[in-house]
Amino acid sequence: QVQLVESGGGLVQPGGSLRLSCAASGSISSINAMGWYRQAPGNEREPVAVITSGGSTDYVDSVKGRFTISRDYAKNTVSLQMNSLKPEDTAVYYCNADGVTFYSGRTYYAGYKFWGQGTQVTVSS
Repeated sequence: QVQLVESGGGLVQPGGSLRLSCAASGSISSINAMGWYRQAPGNEREPVAVITSGGSTDYVDSVKGRFTISRDYAKNTVSLQMNSLKPEDTAVYYCNADGVTFYSGRTYYAGYKFWGQGTQVTVSS
């Protein structure tokens, strides 16, 4: 199986910065896209940023110019640098790995999606 472990959340003042990190571990053969989603109280989970196996990135409009996603393909990690944080960025942030191929013994399993446990980001003065 595959596990995603996030780190880096916390409390920050408006205008501040945080860096989230996520490490995927397990019997991983390949990962297509990795990304970050967030869910604020009373809202649905929404995509924030994604980076594909080819290095293409995409961001939700509300974070463009403020957040930067990056990935270490050798280590199966993904990070989200969040600058100029706003109170509306407050949410639980979830790491996501999509299009995952992993193996168990000789058997390969392709096309799976995995989630991290979530890390709280609070932007408040």
